[in-house]
Amino acid sequence: MSNSRTLTKDPIAEAQRNWVRNGWEEASGPMAAVTAIMRVQQILLAEAEQVLKPFKLTFARYELIALLSFTREQQMLMKRASALLQVHPTSVTNAVDRLEDAGLVKREPLKTDRRAMTIVLTAKGKKTAKEATEALNQELFLQTGFEPDEVESLIGILSRFRARSGDFEETSAP
Repeated sequence: MSNSRTLTKDPIAEAQRNWVRNGWEEASGPMAAVTAIMRVQQILLAEAEQVLKPFKLTFARYELIALLSFTREQQMLMKRASALLQVHPTSVTNAVDRLEDAGLVKREPLKTDRRAMTIVLTAKGKKTAKEATEALNQELFLQTGFEPDEVESLIGILSRFRARSGDFEETSAP
């Protein structure tokens, strides 16, 4: 994964050296780690968005239809989707608006509480989720450039960090 703007030097390594030169040696490594994680996120998100472009999906919208596709009945309360995707309910509402306009999901009031809304994956949404997942698997997830042992290390490191940050209970970490 390289692009036409490949730099000849690592700017994050340079930033780390600047931190050390300015007397912030103790913070230099963590700063470089945080900055590198944020840059990697930008790179991977751009790759994902490129793969999803033919499906007219953003990664956020893909995550929602993928989540629905994994449920037994291809439906879920909007409140539950918000919690599982770890995004604000407004973000889910916006994604559902766009997905509904595209015919990939529909909203249905909950029979026992008409104030609550259920998101239902349509047949078109199910097909799109399947095809988009296959494309992401082939064009991104299997071609990240990470070695298999690096993947396992990253999963462990990031899971432990997320658990310590209160993202989920430590006992459920892999």
